[in-house]
Amino acid sequence: MRKRSQRLKKIEALSVISSTIVSGKYLDDILSQIVKITADMFNSKICSIMLLDEKRDELVIKATQSLSEVYKNKPPVKVGSSISGLAVKERKPIFVLDVRKDPRYMYPQIAEKEGLCSMLAVPMIVKDKVIGVLNIYTSEPYEFKDEEIKIIQTIANQAALAIENTRLFEELILTKEALETKKLVDRAKALLMKHRGMSEEEAHRFLQKKSMDLRKPIKEIASAIILTFEDK
Repeated sequence: MRKRSQRLKKIEALSVISSTIVSGKYLDDILSQIVKITADMFNSKICSIMLLDEKRDELVIKATQSLSEVYKNKPPVKVGSSISGLAVKERKPIFVLDVRKDPRYMYPQIAEKEGLCSMLAVPMIVKDKVIGVLNIYTSEPYEFKDEEIKIIQTIANQAALAIENTRLFEELILTKEALETKKLVDRAKALLMKHRGMSEEEAHRFLQKKSMDLRKPIKEIASAIILTFEDK
């Protein structure tokens, strides 16, 4: 009966995470909620999400439910020399019974200070690409069951999906912004060519110079020029 109750609790938690992801909240809020729910679900001492910085080949903490400033301020870890990095590199969950005794764990002093013992690092995968890792720590030796690992992998992939969707949305906004800027700049150039007798190249240089001199976005300069000439 207890096992069934625990299973239902985990299914309910997964449902809450799914609802959180589609709630329209900001990404930081979503990830904070995911690590909190996951930590509660598995009675975890610390749960964290680390994202991959591909240029530096490092994993950086993005979210954790831990109040420990020591852990939250932990430096990035290299993919090639850490347990979390190994999960990313091998694209599979990595389990360690006691991080304090494992030479691959980069910060044993933090583990000692925070009372960390067992660790499970699960890659966050979206569209067949690993973008980070979900880490779960326990305060006592604990061997995660296959079913638990599958649940945690599902959570990690849901978090990855939330991050990917946010990135796509931001790219869409930037693309829209770029198109709007181009339209305004083209309109301003046409007005400068018509009213000032400039060539297209001269009009473009004029807008760029004004933008640099006034330290304002070229979109703002173009809008001001359009208002100036169209109000005449």
